[in-house]
Amino acid sequence: MTKTVSVRPRHRTGSDRPRASLTGLLREWLPGQRWFAGKDRPVTELSLLSMTELFPGCLHLLVQTGQGGVPAPVGTPWAGDCYQLLLGVQKHPAPRLGRAYIGRPDEGPLAGLAVYDALHDPHSAELLLERLRQPGTAGPLRFEADPAVRVPGALAPRLLDAEQSNSSLVYGDAYILKVFRRIQPGVNPDLEVSGALAAQGCTRVPAPVAWFRTTQPWPATLGVLQPFLPGADDGWTLALRALATGDDFTTAAHELGRATAEVHLALATAFPSDVPGENERTAEAMTARLEAAVHCVPALRPFVPGLRTAFGALATCDTGPPAQRIHGDLHLGQVLRAGPEWFVIDFEGEPSRPLTERRSAQSPLRDIAGMLRSFDYAARQRRPWRPEWARRCREAFCAGYAARAGWDPRKKHALLRAHETDRAVYEVLYEARHRPDWLPVPMAAIERLAVRGG
Repeated sequence: MTKTVSVRPRHRTGSDRPRASLTGLLREWLPGQRWFAGKDRPVTELSLLSMTELFPGCLHLLVQTGQGGVPAPVGTPWAGDCYQLLLGVQKHPAPRLGRAYIGRPDEGPLAGLAVYDALHDPHSAELLLERLRQPGTAGPLRFEADPAVRVPGALAPRLLDAEQSNSSLVYGDAYILKVFRRIQPGVNPDLEVSGALAAQGCTRVPAPVAWFRTTQPWPATLGVLQPFLPGADDGWTLALRALATGDDFTTAAHELGRATAEVHLALATAFPSDVPGENERTAEAMTARLEAAVHCVPALRPFVPGLRTAFGALATCDTGPPAQRIHGDLHLGQVLRAGPEWFVIDFEGEPSRPLTERRSAQSPLRDIAGMLRSFDYAARQRRPWRPEWARRCREAFCAGYAARAGWDPRKKHALLRAHETDRAVYEVLYEARHRPDWLPVPMAAIERLAVRGG
């Protein structure tokens, strides 16, 4: 049996000793993680905001990073980025944890001990589930649960390997725990929205059964446990499979449009809003994001005049459907199909945007545009490119949405084009930072939207 190590005291905030132990290791390790947001800039500063011993051999940390010479003052949530880490600490970790290995500190209370990402350790994952099954506290951490749901113990954990901005553990093919990596102050929409939709009786979204949060250095959501859908496939996998086999996907796209409309209707009821559509302000925000993206991706520069035209057209079109709570980052990877039913997951929105913006009322056309862009992404995964496949799926999705929502996105052409353009600009920036090989996909959309108008 591997011996675990207990580190005292049980909770520290802004302590220099643990920072001395871990700063160097984490500055090297963090930029290599899929969920780290600033891969294009070195970590110049690292502040330890909070450190809590969850159980012997496992430390919970909130760290704040500064990049490009910008410091990250301790306790200031808007300077730099805050990340949640669960670190295992052992003298001699099991060989299977080699891929999770971070290093051995040279100084401080952890000197000489092996430090690794504890989410890769089945034992630590099992103990984390036990904390969720038995609500309570650990320093500033709060573990809470729906009292109407009993989560069984002894569920074997496995860490999902899929590329994503968080880390997810599946327990016995019955539940999935999403551990948020990038932390912002406030209630995470993934917990807030799924809970509200469950209260509305919406079955398109798995309801939360347990969650954990922190009260220091500011209140924030850290993770959510929800039912897992065994045997379900995400929309991206299904679309690529249809492309590979030549199967029709328009029926699935039509039903997905209906499911998206159902979720939007439930969101409008769960989060009543009297915010009207504000095209002028929306256009200004889209233009500002374009200008910021051009500084990071110069390849956008030749298309700026045409893209500005898409945003400028908002001033002369109708405001469209009322603003409401939306998904915020809808694409084929955010939907699951189990049997004949579609489910919508991951209501965080775009992680790069401020939490207040992600929780605000916005046009449902933003979600629709995200899904239309996703069909284009899927079609470009095979050569030769299948533009007709994408076009048919886009039409079917919009038709399905219209059949349930009572209004047709295709009749809001200027609004839809502006939101699709804004989404493509976001994709260009994302791919340039994280997946440069994929950059031609959104750039092709940028050219289409800027030159041919849609």
